[in-house]
Amino acid sequence: MQTVTFNVEGMSCNHCVNAIEGALQTVNASGKADLEKKTVHVEFDENEISLGAIRKAIEDQGYDVE
Repeated sequence: MQTVTFNVEGMSCNHCVNAIEGALQTVNASGKADLEKKTVHVEFDENEISLGAIRKAIEDQGYDVE
C-alpha cells in the first residue's frame, strides 16, 4: 500500500468531504479528507490504481487537486 496527501481546493463543507471520500472508494482507494487543512490523505495499492486516476476521481467531483 502507498499513501499520498493531496491539497484540494474547493472544499467548504462536510458534503465536500463525503463527496471526495466517496469518489476515492469508487476507484478502490481509501481516504480521509480534512476540511480545515483542505487536504486529503489517500491510501491505495499502486499496482491497482495510478495517482492520475485518483486525481481524476477527485477532480470529477468538482475540486482542484494540487
